[in-house]
Amino acid sequence: MGNSIKDKVCELECNIDDMTAEEIAFASERLMAAGAKDVTITPVIMKKGRPASMLTVMCAADDEEKERFVHLIFRYTSTIGIREVISERYILNREEHSAETPYGQVRYKHVSGYGADRCKAEYEDLAGIAFERDISISLAREMVMPYLTDDLAARKKDGYFSK
Repeated sequence: MGNSIKDKVCELECNIDDMTAEEIAFASERLMAAGAKDVTITPVIMKKGRPASMLTVMCAADDEEKERFVHLIFRYTSTIGIREVISERYILNREEHSAETPYGQVRYKHVSGYGADRCKAEYEDLAGIAFERDISISLAREMVMPYLTDDLAARKKDGYFSK
């Protein structure tokens, strides 16, 4: 596979110093459910040494999408201002697959491009295996990875991927 793609994204940022952690988490969940590409919450220190949270919402850079998320941020948070940063980002090629393992079906993502080629099991599937067996997620990952890499190798051998 060739190198992947580059696209433009908008990061909408605001500092919040008057919402509880639960309220910020709720806002984050609502923004993700609305289709944000990503939402991060970063602890920051504002003027006069006040602790706060910086909410960053990544969305498409087109005007309609930016406007939609600006409305949502104002709806779900107490902020009185939002900063906009337009960025270009590099994105690896992504494909979702599922592999049969002795522990059940496990979904995984295969990413490639720019010299990278790796797969990662879906968290929910690892958590289910870990919960059922009363083990850590890292041990569940260790148990399923050989099956995922075998599945990926078989797909490559069968010509599933374009060069």
